[in-house]
This record gives sequence, C-alpha cells and structure tokens, in this order.
Amino acid sequence: MLNVPLGKSGLAVSRMGLGCMGMSEFYGPTDEKESIRTIHRALELGMNFLDTADIYGVGRNEELVGKAIRDRREKVVLATKFGNVRDKDGNWLGVSGKPDYVRTCCEASLRRLGVDVIDLYYQHRVDPETPIEETVGAMADLARQGKVRHLGLSEAAPATIRRACATHPIAALQTEYSLWTRDAEAEVIPTCRELGVGFVAYSPLGRGIFGGRIKGPGDLSDDDYRRKHPRFTGGNLGRNLALVKRLEEMAAEKNCRPSQLALAWLLSRGKDIVPIPGTKRVARLEENAGALNVVLTKEDVTRLEEVFPAGAAAGTRYPEWAMKALHR
Repeated sequence: MLNVPLGKSGLAVSRMGLGCMGMSEFYGPTDEKESIRTIHRALELGMNFLDTADIYGVGRNEELVGKAIRDRREKVVLATKFGNVRDKDGNWLGVSGKPDYVRTCCEASLRRLGVDVIDLYYQHRVDPETPIEETVGAMADLARQGKVRHLGLSEAAPATIRRACATHPIAALQTEYSLWTRDAEAEVIPTCRELGVGFVAYSPLGRGIFGGRIKGPGDLSDDDYRRKHPRFTGGNLGRNLALVKRLEEMAAEKNCRPSQLALAWLLSRGKDIVPIPGTKRVARLEENAGALNVVLTKEDVTRLEEVFPAGAAAGTRYPEWAMKALHR
C-alpha cells in the first residue's frame, strides 16, 4: 500500500482509506468483533487512514475505533468529524459550527477515541448561520493547542473552501465522489487542486451498490437506512441496477469484481483523490484493496464514463432534507 500526500498539508495517508461508519449504524446489523478485525486487517495491509465521526452510532463508532487502535495508535492516521448535531436518541437536530460547539465536540471525540490528538479534524457540514472564518478559527485554536494536527471540511462549496483556506490551511475536503456521483468534478475538485487541498472521496462504491450484491430492496435489512434513500427506492433502484449490470459486465471482462472496477476508476482520477470505501467485514476490505491491482486503459476509462456520465444516477444522493446541507 503506497502512501500519498494529502494536498500540500504535509500529511501523508494510504492510497486508500477505510470508512468506519457502517460498523456502528446505518447499514444493517453490526458486529463489533468483526469490525475490529476489519480495522486490524486494514492496518496489516497498510491501509492506515481511518475515518469516523462523532455522530456515527451517536458516539459509539469513535469508541469502537478507539478500542481497535488502542495498542497500535502509531500506525494510524485518524480522522473524525464534528458539526452534524444529534441528540442521545439519534434524532437529527441540525448543523453547528459555533466556536464553543467546536471545542466541546473535540474534547468529547478525544475522550471517546482515547487519544491525545486527532490527525485530521473535519467540519462535517457547513453551518450557514456561523461564518466559516469563526468555525475554522476555533479549529485552528485546537491545532495550536496540539489537540488536532490538520483541519478539513466536508461537502463545502468552492467559495467556502477559499474563505476557510484564507483563515487556516485546510488539508482535505471530504465529499461524495463515485461513478454515479460526479458533481465535484465541475468546480470542487479544481478548486481543491488550485488551493493544494487534498480530496477524500466518501461513498466511492455508491453506498454499496457497486459491490454487485444488491439486486433489490429485499437485499437490505429492515433497519438499513438505504431503504429510505432516493437512489434505492421505487423505480430509481431498478434504473440504477441497470447501470450496475453494465459495470458487472465490464468487470467480468477485466477479471475483477465490480467494486474493484469502480474503485480503480476513482484511483485513476489522480493521486490527490483518496477513496475511503466503508466496510465492516474483512472479506469486503480485502476485495476493496484488490482494486489497487486493477489497471485501466484509456479505453476502459472512456467506456466507464460513457455508461456513467455526470448525472447518470436516478434519484438525488440524499433525501431532500439532507440535500440542503450540501455544497454550502
């Protein structure tokens, strides 16, 4: 596993990271022991870039990640996030970037993770009621205090990224990016490249649909949040599965899994693009890592982009209420 620089921050991370969200919530039943084995296997493979957030499992995900890395902290580039607000029962309450809230969240994350410093601290969503300069200013104070090493944003608009960078260096922007979510290519990625901000691609497997194992709503457990997700409901799912069928056919030609082909395409977008596919199982982790061995020709890339042009997916990438928090 190669390490690559994350923008011009000086932070180096593995070429592919591991999203830990599903280990605690959202994607059906969880298994802590298997999740911890998955994290340990990732580190064995050199996949050192672990991603969590304070809201995943209402804090439980940070606790799980902290437990998994307790005796191997030096091997990990640890990223977590604040900004989305939920109550203790998991109800969504909005977004906050208020300086006092930033400080309170950081202390709580450090405690749950069981670490002295967070390597990369993201604002999970931009708070439209708090100037980004105030939020990033509070994050910069945490960096000066040695509680975080680098700062990041998630789902921020280009103008916001520029204002944030003028306040303090931003190491990375984390935004959804995959074959069926290519919005960032128009303005966001060019802005990051201009400013020297690394780009971290979450949901690079289309929330699991590119794994090739979802054939209908019956393949999702009753408590899987994708059952309420626009791209997985109604006629949208059928149209999107038709796209996945094309991906499966091309993957068979390349003698690889569809998930590996989707990740290989993302890796081909540039070394400054770092995908963080999420999984809670060792077998899926190893499958994802195999994407690093898939070599795409220019013709392969062209064919993939003909099947998955920008806007190809049926349905928005989040429910309406959550879409309002993007690109701010």
